[in-house]
Amino acid sequence: MRTNILIDDEMMEQAMKLSGLTTKKDVVNKALYEFIQRAKRKNLAELQGEIQFTDDYNYKDMRRGR
Repeated sequence: MRTNILIDDEMMEQAMKLSGLTTKKDVVNKALYEFIQRAKRKNLAELQGEIQFTDDYNYKDMRRGR
């Protein structure tokens, strides 16, 4: 999707230096990707306490079954 946006030049320059990316397009795409990933993790964190495990649940036994 094409769009025109005003981005703070200093922030863009800093983002390019920190990320090692060489184009503004790559920086914006990376920022959008990381925003989406962070939002997904946040949604998973909201599930804390909602999942009930059985009393005999043992993750080590589950790993041995692989």
